[in-house]
Amino acid sequence: SMPPPSGDIGALQRTTLNTVINHMTRTERESHGKPDSLLWTSEYVSLCFISFSIGTSDPYVKFKIAGKEVFRSKTIHKNLNPVWDERVSLLVETLRDPLYVKVQVTNSTFQMSSYSMVIFCFILTLDVTLDLKDPQYPEHNLGSLELAVTLSPKEGDMRDAVRNLYELSSMRLSDVHRKAQLWRGIVSISLIEGRGLQPMDANGLSDPYVKFRMGHQKYKSKTIPKTLNPQWREQFDFHLYEEQGGYVDITVWDKDAGKKDDFMGRCTIDLSLLSKEHTHKLDLPLEEGEGVLVLLVTLTASAAVSISDLSVNMLDDPHERHQITQRYSLWRSLHNLKDVGVVQVKVIRAEGLMAADVTGKSDPFCVVELSNDRLQTHTVYKNLNPEWNKVFTFNVKDIHSVLEVTVYDEDRDRSADFLGKVAIPLLNIQNGERKAYALKSKELTGPTKGVIFLEIDVIFNAVKAGLRTLIPIEQKYIEEEPRVSKQLLLRNFNRVRRCIMFLINTGCYINSCFEWESPQRSICAFVLFVIVVWNFELYMIPLALLLPLVWNYILIASGKDTRQDVVNEDFDKDDKDSERKGFMNKLYAIQDVCISVQNALDEVASYGERIKNTFNWTVPFLSWLAIVALGVATIIIYFIPLRYIVLAWGVNKFTKKLRDPYTIDNNELLDFLSRVPSDVQGSFYFLLCLQLCSLSPLSRWLFTVVLSCWVN
Repeated sequence: SMPPPSGDIGALQRTTLNTVINHMTRTERESHGKPDSLLWTSEYVSLCFISFSIGTSDPYVKFKIAGKEVFRSKTIHKNLNPVWDERVSLLVETLRDPLYVKVQVTNSTFQMSSYSMVIFCFILTLDVTLDLKDPQYPEHNLGSLELAVTLSPKEGDMRDAVRNLYELSSMRLSDVHRKAQLWRGIVSISLIEGRGLQPMDANGLSDPYVKFRMGHQKYKSKTIPKTLNPQWREQFDFHLYEEQGGYVDITVWDKDAGKKDDFMGRCTIDLSLLSKEHTHKLDLPLEEGEGVLVLLVTLTASAAVSISDLSVNMLDDPHERHQITQRYSLWRSLHNLKDVGVVQVKVIRAEGLMAADVTGKSDPFCVVELSNDRLQTHTVYKNLNPEWNKVFTFNVKDIHSVLEVTVYDEDRDRSADFLGKVAIPLLNIQNGERKAYALKSKELTGPTKGVIFLEIDVIFNAVKAGLRTLIPIEQKYIEEEPRVSKQLLLRNFNRVRRCIMFLINTGCYINSCFEWESPQRSICAFVLFVIVVWNFELYMIPLALLLPLVWNYILIASGKDTRQDVVNEDFDKDDKDSERKGFMNKLYAIQDVCISVQNALDEVASYGERIKNTFNWTVPFLSWLAIVALGVATIIIYFIPLRYIVLAWGVNKFTKKLRDPYTIDNNELLDFLSRVPSDVQGSFYFLLCLQLCSLSPLSRWLFTVVLSCWVN
């Protein structure tokens, strides 16, 4: 095909531009007195964007070293000659590695790159102009990129710095790695709720939603209809490019259909006033309006102890690992009880992720959460097999917490797309094991596409962890809103049914001993019952609970673990069945569950109401009968020791079937309660009495006769 004409924007967006900067040869570099032995050491490259001229677009610039993206500039919108005027310091491990300069246009797959071998004098700042040319059509002039570049060595000997990097126990993330990151940190804002907002509609309510803005980054929450106290429970993440912080502007609006939305108030978060690596709960009053917004704000700065690269992490250093182990040893159990332990998570890479973009790729990043602490990796653009190689460190407040690792796809100007998630209880972690975890759905009920490779270490104090177990669990502010699900309803119903069936089966097993279905078993049970009751002491209660724990532990230790994840099996079965069943079958299944739940609730409520009605004299005869029975029981227990009463009751139950093989087994207490009416039955009898009182004597007599015949 013929090449497109020069200046064609379509051609500009279909081409990849490449150029090589060779300002100085190796001979020239050596002539400046810099020995070749310094070429391997890490250097700083400082670059300052000045201007860039191509065609009409919304360009931004990305820098890559050794295949990894290390910086991205801000986006200049609708400008033919954008001026960035930004400065960044990049770590260069070797001068032989090229620096790739990639210019990309927003909302387009168009990319153009200029890669250069950085060859400069030390300390000297040089102005560099990159002429962007298409390698296929070198005669086309497609613009230029101007840089001011300075190459300078680190202070001191770099060899010693690298060696000391692993020896300093206080160092978690060096300044070198911090400056090489894509951004300075992450601002995670959790929009929890609003209180007492201003009514904007005629019905005295509002339809509020919230807008967030920090620089060029914008987010918008969902709209909560007809309320002045909305519950959002949404999470928004901002990239923090300034180390000193910044401001987040928040505005609240009332959604109006067919006309302009109404302004309800504003507030501002000054990030410089918030400490990093800590979750802050903020109650922000709205200016120019009414009410309060409740937010949860976490600043994850790259200078913190909680994020580092794989080359800089504390537990890989034997000296530092020994110090941490000593900090959580048993002899320090009573020191700082809130500091239970520490967990280190190495997020290595992911493979086979879901393609979330129309290009068949994704822009994945990883979020690691432990309770209300939330940290995040950088984004690897246009990749389904990203490598993050990041280390996250959390303080453990509760050893029973669950570590959640979630992979998202980054989208501009809107919430990220979910790609997969894993949840790992801290107590189930095997230290130092690098393992591939299959990503699951948001509810963790089924698999999704892809795996993530993690290596986790947990060091904790067992005494502190045990004491923390007796303290109320920390409330998690961000929770998924409950949704109606047929599969979830069936699963929960089956869980309750399994618990009830276990109790019923246990009762049937005990009753079979009374019925002498197996003489050997009944004889053993009778002898055991007599011995335990005759020698019973209070210490036997915890001992009886201790025995099954020890027995199950022995089974598990011997490899005879009978535990099964029945819930997940049932859920998977429901998923497969739901694919085969039609709509009516699904409807009948839900109807069966609802009927079973309805009957179970009626049974439980009826027995509770019958106990209550026994004491409030709904049926005086039964209440008098209860008084007599309770009085006799009081006198018997007062004069006769409880041990003898229980022993006599047991002997009676065991010998009842022997004395009268045809007797019908019964429960006297339940038989008594079955005669007491529930509230529903009591209200029916009450209305019936009112109707009978309004009838004439003859009609009342006839109605009584008919009712008696119908009952009989």
